[in-house]
Amino acid sequence: MSVLHPDLLTADATGALPVRVVGKGEALDGAERAWADANDFTGKAGQILLLPGPDGAPVGALFGAGDRFEPLTARALPAKLPAGLWRLDGVEGEAAAQAALAFALGAYRFDRYKAKSAIRARLAVPGVDVQPQLNIAAACALTREMVDTPAADMGPLQIETIAREIAEAHGAALSVITGDALLEENYPSVHAVGRAAAPHRAPRVIEIGWNLDRTDLPLVALVGKGVVFDTGGLDLKPAAGMRNMKKDMGGSAHVLGLGRLVMQAGLPVRLVVLVAAVENAVSGDAFRPGDVLQTRKGLTVEVGNTDAEGRLVLADVLTRAAEH
Repeated sequence: MSVLHPDLLTADATGALPVRVVGKGEALDGAERAWADANDFTGKAGQILLLPGPDGAPVGALFGAGDRFEPLTARALPAKLPAGLWRLDGVEGEAAAQAALAFALGAYRFDRYKAKSAIRARLAVPGVDVQPQLNIAAACALTREMVDTPAADMGPLQIETIAREIAEAHGAALSVITGDALLEENYPSVHAVGRAAAPHRAPRVIEIGWNLDRTDLPLVALVGKGVVFDTGGLDLKPAAGMRNMKKDMGGSAHVLGLGRLVMQAGLPVRLVVLVAAVENAVSGDAFRPGDVLQTRKGLTVEVGNTDAEGRLVLADVLTRAAEH
């Protein structure tokens, strides 16, 4: 998976070009005013105007704030500023930290299938510890890229690989139960939903455990739906309803990103991250409308529609979460 450039945010403002926040209708002086008038820059929220030097290269920029500067509007800056190091003039403290996070979030690009471009704009935030902002932005980028990636390249195995990398990076325990072993370990609904997929996309339950020996700490369990593609099963979706079903694993992407943040921050909790990673495919072994399925809790469920697969796989992993 792609990662954010480590120098996207920095506390070192040496050589950074200024981005001055300008309110709507705020008066400008001299050449700046003439340049702003010529380019219809009025300080409206989100407007950006580059200020050229004698050689035509930018020496700064004006950033419209509207009636009041909102730090999260800095999300627009990475797409609008040219390559180089920039700083937000006059934005300090908590507002600077929020603007840095917004800038990092705005830098996300899904470019997995494109030629990689060089890093563009970077932001200097003097006096701010930028690592927490980078961690949050990286977790969001991971989640977004997992959801954006087509199902052919984001199957159960790929989700397992990402979970494994996260667990290993933080000294967490990882267990993965795959294929027919799900029946032996009492995850019958997960198995039923995913059994129609090709063998290399076999269903699995992925569990990360962190700090589980610290029984004095509160338990946080994050449970994610990991349906890597949802055809609807035998109750097949129409084409328009199936087109974006690569995103049906978004729950798993969110809990993996959030779980990584919890461990990076060293929060005083016991953490469990559970993902049921399956493909709701169509084959001769697909579960059927009218089937009665077993669940980990011991309840039975009659299937009215095979496109209701999410609640079936979540039933088993939610039961597992409650066992901790």
